[in-house]
This record gives sequence, structure tokens and C-alpha cells, in this order.
Amino acid sequence: MNEWLQRVAREIGCEEELSDEDAEALLKIARIAAHTSDDRRTAPLLTYLVGRARGNRPLTEILDEVQRASSS
Repeated sequence: MNEWLQRVAREIGCEEELSDEDAEALLKIARIAAHTSDDRRTAPLLTYLVGRARGNRPLTEILDEVQRASSS
């Protein structure tokens, strides 16, 4: 995770480290939302909802679910 993102995360009370794999999964989820919905504003909204619904599931698993839901 880059330094800016770490600093802002700490400032808002998030101590979790974002791995490169998780960052890639989130970026792919955001990309799917922006391109599939034809509304770029859905990207941050979906990534927020993913964070709320994640629990202990790996983001790569959620990415697979988003891909399936988007191709329906």
C-alpha cells in the first residue's frame, strides 16, 4: 500500500494493511462497476459495499462474485 493511502487510512482509524493482491482485486471490482454499469460513480459505491459485506472473505472471492453478477 502506498504511503499516502496508509497515512489517510490511519487518520480515519483503519489499521488494516492492504496487500497488493487485495488492492488489485478492489481496483478490478471498481473497474467492473464503472464499465459494466456505464456509470463511473458506481465504482466507489460498490467498493464501499464490498467493504461492508466482506467479513473475513478474501477479496479475490468477492471479485469472482462481482464478475459473475456483472455478466448476467
